[in-house]
Amino acid sequence: MNSSLVGNQSGRPFCLLAISYLETINFCLLEVVVIVFLMVLIISGNIIVIFVFHCAPLLNHHTTSYFIQTMAYADLLVGVSCLVPSLSLLHYPIVLSESLVCQVFGYVVSVLKSVSMASLACISIDRYIAITKPLTYNTLVTPWRLRICILVIWLYSCLVFLPSFHWGKPGYHGDVFQWCANSWNTDPYFTLFIVVMLYAPAAFIVCFTYFNIFRICQQHTKEINERRVRFSSQDGETGEAQPCPDKRYAMVLFRITSVFYILWLPYIIYFLLESSNVYSNRVASFLTTWLAISNSFCNCVIYSLSNSVFQKGLKRLSGAICASCARQRVAKDSSTSRSKRSSNGCHV
Repeated sequence: MNSSLVGNQSGRPFCLLAISYLETINFCLLEVVVIVFLMVLIISGNIIVIFVFHCAPLLNHHTTSYFIQTMAYADLLVGVSCLVPSLSLLHYPIVLSESLVCQVFGYVVSVLKSVSMASLACISIDRYIAITKPLTYNTLVTPWRLRICILVIWLYSCLVFLPSFHWGKPGYHGDVFQWCANSWNTDPYFTLFIVVMLYAPAAFIVCFTYFNIFRICQQHTKEINERRVRFSSQDGETGEAQPCPDKRYAMVLFRITSVFYILWLPYIIYFLLESSNVYSNRVASFLTTWLAISNSFCNCVIYSLSNSVFQKGLKRLSGAICASCARQRVAKDSSTSRSKRSSNGCHV
């Protein structure tokens, strides 16, 4: 910490990664490259996801599409908010004080990632209800109740991290600002509060629901296959094993959830270690933070590669864009040819 402060007094920019500073430029090169690269990927990827959901009505057939779209909007806002540290690292003049900017930025990103975490937990509950209570699912899970649930997710996420302005740092999203890194410390009680109110319940719900989902799907698959074998043996035909149809969609959501927690696990571990004064390192802080934020782009990739309906919607969207471009090109060519003919007529 002392070395960075001395470096800052000597005129060098405040850089968490020392290898990023070059004498020929007056900003943190590696930090800017990492943040801008992630920002472009997150914004473009989630815009595509949102457009595909609006262009493919079949995707809205599942109630989980409400939560997937909520996550996409939250991840899109994460990408947009990354513009703040990018401008700060490039020494773009900011009207507000650095302390307020880094506190607001840390709070906003923490709330947005909390929305994603809570949405994943709600998705697992939704799939659990769909498999355990298929007959009453449509009466229990209605669009109106889903909208209320999404509203509660946003309000709860905002309230959980609201004490960060007075209690302590909610995470490391603001450490690219010097005031956040030097003066805004974590509080062990606030860390415990976040773990108890957010991390632990979300992780428990996800583990409990998906464990039971796959157990029930395995049981259903076994029963279906036994019936197929019994009836096919009576007809003299060979029966093929058929997987549970609900399991395929659950696997897509399970991959999204697994990647989320894999990318966030280093961040959570470091958050706990730093809060308890066991370990503190600025390079580890930066890397674990932006590794966790990169999850905002991974959701798009996993869903697009795993869901066949989403792939069809993406092809439909790309086809519509290509057709629109082709029509514009044809219209432009026809207008150009008409203008040439009219100009030739005038000269005659």
